[in-house]
Amino acid sequence: MEIPFVNRYTAVVKQDGDWWIGWVQEVSGVNAQEHSREELLASLKQVLQEALEMNRAEALAAAAGSPYEELALAL
Repeated sequence: MEIPFVNRYTAVVKQDGDWWIGWVQEVSGVNAQEHSREELLASLKQVLQEALEMNRAEALAAAAGSPYEELALAL
């Protein structure tokens, strides 16, 4: 039986004047700015998803053309 893997990330958010700004600690470049906290959290999730998909695609492209394995790592 395979154990489901749940990814958890930490968002740092704060209000700066009329804006809410935030970033994800664990993934460089994942940040956003929105007018509300709820919009900010939705944007951070979307940007994080896109960054992870891009990173996966780049990793697979780098491995293409030679034998490779994909292994799950849990911390």
